[in-house]
Amino acid sequence: MAWLILRPPLQEYQGIHFRPHPCEAPLPSSTDRLTKVSGSQKMRPMNPPASQSLVCALRWSIGLLTALILEAAISKPVGAAENPSVNAKSNPKTSYYQSVRPILQANCQGCHQPAKSKGGYVMTDFKKLLAGGDAEGLALVPNHPEQSSILKMITPQDGEVRMPKGKPPLPEHEVALIRSWILEGAEDDTPADARQRYDQEHPPVYARPPVIASLDFSPDGKLLAVAGFHEVLLYENNGDTLAARLIGLSERVQSIRFSPDGKMLAVAGGDPARQGEIQVWDITNRKLALSTILSYDTLYGVSWSPDSRLVSFGCADNTVRAIEVPSGKQVMQMGSHNDWPMSTTFSRKGDHVISGGRDMTVKLTEIAEQRFVDNVTSITPGALKGGVLALDTHPKFEEIIAGGSDGLPKVYRIFREVKREIGDDAQLIADLFPTTGRVFSVRYNADGTRIAYGGGLDRAGELVVCSYDYTKDVPKPLRDIMGKVPGNRNEEEKKQLEDYKKQGIHEIARAAVPHSEIYSVAFSPDGQQIAAGGSDGIVRFFNATNGSVLKEFVSVPITKGTLAPARPAWAAVTSQPFTTNTTQESFPPDIKIASFEIQPAKINFVSANDYAQMLVTARLNSGETMDVTRMVKFSVKPELASVSPRGILQPLKNGTAKLTVALAGKTGEAPRANRGHEPGVPGRFHP
Repeated sequence: MAWLILRPPLQEYQGIHFRPHPCEAPLPSSTDRLTKVSGSQKMRPMNPPASQSLVCALRWSIGLLTALILEAAISKPVGAAENPSVNAKSNPKTSYYQSVRPILQANCQGCHQPAKSKGGYVMTDFKKLLAGGDAEGLALVPNHPEQSSILKMITPQDGEVRMPKGKPPLPEHEVALIRSWILEGAEDDTPADARQRYDQEHPPVYARPPVIASLDFSPDGKLLAVAGFHEVLLYENNGDTLAARLIGLSERVQSIRFSPDGKMLAVAGGDPARQGEIQVWDITNRKLALSTILSYDTLYGVSWSPDSRLVSFGCADNTVRAIEVPSGKQVMQMGSHNDWPMSTTFSRKGDHVISGGRDMTVKLTEIAEQRFVDNVTSITPGALKGGVLALDTHPKFEEIIAGGSDGLPKVYRIFREVKREIGDDAQLIADLFPTTGRVFSVRYNADGTRIAYGGGLDRAGELVVCSYDYTKDVPKPLRDIMGKVPGNRNEEEKKQLEDYKKQGIHEIARAAVPHSEIYSVAFSPDGQQIAAGGSDGIVRFFNATNGSVLKEFVSVPITKGTLAPARPAWAAVTSQPFTTNTTQESFPPDIKIASFEIQPAKINFVSANDYAQMLVTARLNSGETMDVTRMVKFSVKPELASVSPRGILQPLKNGTAKLTVALAGKTGEAPRANRGHEPGVPGRFHP
């Protein structure tokens, strides 16, 4: 392969004008540099232009080097004409799977898929992609782009294009790429393992329940929507009847929410590391009303505006966006998060979006101007202990509840009334009650008098229900106290805030789920039940008053005797870091170990969620080094931590322990690992 390095010969590049250096000489031509001697070529010495400037000499040398590389790049290899394979390798055919398919996914498949085949045209199946729709004839004619109707649709005619409808025209280079692919034969090079597709006629078949990432009740309580694989399942009669399966393109369904008017269901998801998708389903007709492809990864935290007109969500590119329904037009994009926004909700008036992210912030954005307004949460370091994973808006007040990785949900006022000071948390109304592990989902009931939240840690979950018995917004005198930096409040002010919390916030129920984290909760419209789903794929109905389990069922139809599909050949082997039984690698018997180096140099756990990846390097007698992390035998004395075969260290109890490794008759000792418990605060630790 020859690298081609070009130096612009003109003094203008993409509208930018350059002033040439006064001593810059023109590039030497090949006739200036080369001369033939006895049938061969050799370099002829050249004298650089006369100049006393070192800069001029350097610029001239770079120009000479560029010309040499350019000539080498464009020179014809010996035998190229006689060997067509040389050209074939340097100019491979355009790939449908790698190059064309992503363009169609991003711009066309939202309206042309089994769930929504506009014009009778389906572009997710290759045979149907070639055949075309009801009226335009053959969409793709291999080797004949001039006869392919799809190319006519996307190529400008009199300055206008017919497709993609309602979107900007495809860039010229993408149109050229599709044309080139058709001209080369329009071959389908999709790997066999990637051809599987699901639709209404070919629904997913389950050998075991999938993780329930999200669920929601319809406003009238007649339907419960549950996230599955490539689909959302609609249940009637509290799970007794499977009413419909809404099957879309996205394999991951991360978040679902009914519109306030109950007519539509919004779905946020996508294909990891490939694309994100927002689906909006017409619930009455069980039809896909909107499919919009966005970003390059799955989407999260879908929510509706109060008037059922807008949908907001978070993207893995750190943006928060909102689109109109049913047009799909994007009306807001905010990029102030420093990590993935995992949850969104609207203000009561619907003119602002509130978003929570892995960057440990909750942010406020004005929709009309697409303007980031402020952080709702404190900007003081340490005010939040982890990412914000869940939000919900109070149905009567401009307040939200936020929950996340610190396991302690909090209630905030949406809009700031006082000038920000470092150290304040002016919009915080109250902390709720801590739970074990992360909080993945928070919800108000229909009248805002109850709050439910669920979470978990290490395959064990917990549901907490508490009261929120306030009939009016926070009184102005209390808001003034909340606006002060906590350290500046006197004892009487602190007592007033504590009394206000005790007045309306009480823990009502706490229910443990031994074998499953809880990822999603939803109140029934009457507030009497709470539906919850999580890692074990079981939907549970809890009594909202005492936390007892009223009913449970598997979230998907299980086909007995069905085996999970074999792992595709291209798929990497995945594993759970703390539970994998890894075959221990063997150490060559003829090699002697001089010493061990164990990293990290210092281990200090501050939370039950912490872990450390150990790296054990053996220094051999020969002076060479070898990674022996998966070969050594780990031991922890006393047994305050566990170590996986891959060298992942996780704390189990409080205290100080010694970690040792042994291999081939040699032992080594790691730095001590410490973990301590902060009295009176469940699940929080300090050194």
